[in-house]
Amino acid sequence: MPHCIVEFSQNLAQELPPMDLLEAVRDAAIASNLFTQEDIKLRAMPYKSFLTAGKEDAFIHVTLRMLSGRTEAQKQQVSQLVLDALIEFSLKDVSFTVEVCDMDRETYSKKVVLSS
Repeated sequence: MPHCIVEFSQNLAQELPPMDLLEAVRDAAIASNLFTQEDIKLRAMPYKSFLTAGKEDAFIHVTLRMLSGRTEAQKQQVSQLVLDALIEFSLKDVSFTVEVCDMDRETYSKKVVLSS
């Protein structure tokens, strides 16, 4: 855990490969000392159509969905680490946002099916 979902305006893919975004988010999550690399699930979703304040302004939004039970300080720390990692790319005219969402432990289900 966590599930890290990176949403971004498709026009950024020309300047920044999506794998670079995923690796930066992964490294920031590891730096929080809340997760190991094996715990982290990452995916990127480019958006072809988008409006920010009525314009097609570039954006990167990261949602970190993690099991409930973390303190507010821990959630704020990982959020800030991810935001700092995104800003390191030195992109211009881009809106960066990070959101941490709790997943209810009591209702979360998981099953990994492996090939034989």
